[in-house]
Amino acid sequence: MTISAPETAVRTVELTVSGMTCAACSARVERTLNKLDGVRASVNYATERATVQVPDELADDVLVERVRKAGYTAEIRGEEDPGTGFARVRDLRRRLVVAALLAIPLGNLSITLALVPRLRFPGWELLCLVLAVPVVFWSALPFHRATLRNLRHRSSSMDTLVSIGVPASFAWSAWSAFSGGTGPGYWIGFGPTAAGADAIYLDVAAGVTTFLLAGRYFESRSRRSAAGLLAALEAMAAKDVRVSRDGVELMVPIGELAVGDLFVVKPGESIAADGVVDSGLSTVDVSAVTGEPVPAEVGAGDRVIGASVNRDGRLVIRATAVGAHTQLAQMTALAERAQARKAAVQRLVDRICAVFVPAVLGVAALTLAGWLVTGAPARDGFAAAVAVLIIACPCALGLATPTALMAGVGRGAQLGILIKGPDALEASRSVDTVVLDKTGTVTTGKMTVTDCRPADGFTVPEVLRFAGAVEAGSEHAIATAVVTAARAGLPGLPPVEGFCALPGLGARGEVDGHEVLVGNTRLLADRGIPVPADLAKGLAAAESEGATAILVAVDGRVAGCLVIRDVVKPSARAAVDALHALGLRTVLLTGDNAAAARAVADEVGIPDVRAGVLPAEKAQVIEALRAGGARVAMVGDGINDGPALATADLGMAMAKGSDIALRSADVVLVREDLRVVPDAIRLADRTLRIIRGNLVWAFGYNVAAIPLAALGLLNPLIAGAAMSLSSVLVVSNSLRLKDFGRADRRAA
Repeated sequence: MTISAPETAVRTVELTVSGMTCAACSARVERTLNKLDGVRASVNYATERATVQVPDELADDVLVERVRKAGYTAEIRGEEDPGTGFARVRDLRRRLVVAALLAIPLGNLSITLALVPRLRFPGWELLCLVLAVPVVFWSALPFHRATLRNLRHRSSSMDTLVSIGVPASFAWSAWSAFSGGTGPGYWIGFGPTAAGADAIYLDVAAGVTTFLLAGRYFESRSRRSAAGLLAALEAMAAKDVRVSRDGVELMVPIGELAVGDLFVVKPGESIAADGVVDSGLSTVDVSAVTGEPVPAEVGAGDRVIGASVNRDGRLVIRATAVGAHTQLAQMTALAERAQARKAAVQRLVDRICAVFVPAVLGVAALTLAGWLVTGAPARDGFAAAVAVLIIACPCALGLATPTALMAGVGRGAQLGILIKGPDALEASRSVDTVVLDKTGTVTTGKMTVTDCRPADGFTVPEVLRFAGAVEAGSEHAIATAVVTAARAGLPGLPPVEGFCALPGLGARGEVDGHEVLVGNTRLLADRGIPVPADLAKGLAAAESEGATAILVAVDGRVAGCLVIRDVVKPSARAAVDALHALGLRTVLLTGDNAAAARAVADEVGIPDVRAGVLPAEKAQVIEALRAGGARVAMVGDGINDGPALATADLGMAMAKGSDIALRSADVVLVREDLRVVPDAIRLADRTLRIIRGNLVWAFGYNVAAIPLAALGLLNPLIAGAAMSLSSVLVVSNSLRLKDFGRADRRAA
């Protein structure tokens, strides 16, 4: 008999990690944390966050201490000083300013004197050394600190390359200045220098430091800008709320608002929490939360979303969700968790970066040895080795994927598209079939009276009045549709007496002294009430199209019939057309009968219909499509869609659907507009294309640049500028996703 050990409870801890300077650093922190028993960590260099799954019995302090021993600093997310990030950026800016102010005169002086020997004066080399010292030893201090930390832990990073190359350039120049070296000159990118210009390497040391600091400074600002897309979501949340208590309105911190509290929102104010309008009438701008461009009209009984803006009326709202349970908070949490997860391609990049720096150090050593063995001047071999060290820094590789993911996930959240992780983006790349659930996805999910046909001797208002009065006593979905239609066209409904629900048939009651029956043909047949031929024909036609038709009889005589449908969403046709324009196949999936499904499919332009599918069979349909070679995206919203969403290659759930559907989906669609489905697929495709472009540039850059540097065709100064530029280009390319949806809609 085998006794299995009880499973250890696991929780998730998020850390903010400081001190990482490249992807090799994040890989080291990840390895360090994963050495702890029962710990699974994922560290994201771009977001400076670690998501760690730990056993319940392991204290958070152990994680922080383990990261500290690895040479970095860590804090539990939420406990960190919010000014730390700004302080790092300010420190980089100060060091960059000092480096630039000294490197510019140093460069002009050294280059001018190198090229024009007659302008040289006694001690010019010493002056260059004095100008270079603050740059090499103070401005470049972040690189040196990181290198010393790495040495203590027997590791290396891109800082190692810089910290070796820059001081080496300074040391060579100092030796040359004090030894009186008068070499024949060497290539600086556009021609040979005059003899005795060895001090030109001070210009290289200062220039490389300046370029690298500039690259890191603008990279940090750009990364903050990419992460700022999600910070903007958090910033939309209200800080204070006007609570109504005992008829008195009080401004209190948002943390004091509880579920069930009434709060007041005046025109122009942000709605503090999710809730239901208790009283008032207004229009609400939800564009910042759901991406819906048209303001929604709301009144008593309507749901409202926290962080949307009340435009013109005074609303009293009863809170239904507060704090972390609001839709805005869940949107932000989903997007942040998506950033913490790594794409498969990023995991590959991390592995490459972990061995990249040691390999570059080896190449630099071989480069120097190769030049010396061939009899070349030592300074030429030294220049080539330094250029290899500087050009090969893998910053662009480490930033290629996470910055694009940050920008893509953040922009999606702004548009009402919540991407749970990079695996969803990768799945979308190969999707060729989109399966749409009918009820609640393609249709509104709410029954609506679409036609009222009175019999001879009756009018439309009379039919609606009698039917609405009786159905007001019922809670059936069809009854709700009838009452809604009646109240929309009439000033009020008369009371009903003697109401009686007739299960499977309809309902009866007395209205203004008249006996009224509302129900199907069987109800009237049981009562011996004949249906006029023209109404019977219209009734049959409506039912053949999948609609529901009910009859209204007054005092034993048919007064008319009502046609009720689950109407198609206004955006459904445009969404399906957009999917077809992307080259995707569409399938309508429903448990309804074939006639109803076919009518909806024809209306929106879906050629393939799978009707009469039981809830348990939906996942089987998805599996069958996949078995046939299709890569399937499933769009649904109900409890019965959960298994199908989980089975599909890409699950997409409407935000107002069931909790099971939302948990099963890879992408949550917040906007009511169904065109968000093609938008989500296009955003995923755009993000992946930018990631691939970033990686092609980053890999191609290093593959091409290292041989050029080793052959002496790249001056170290040019190499430093090119390395910094590559990181900035990668981040800037990723930030183009911030404009997704604007130009695309104009083009559409």
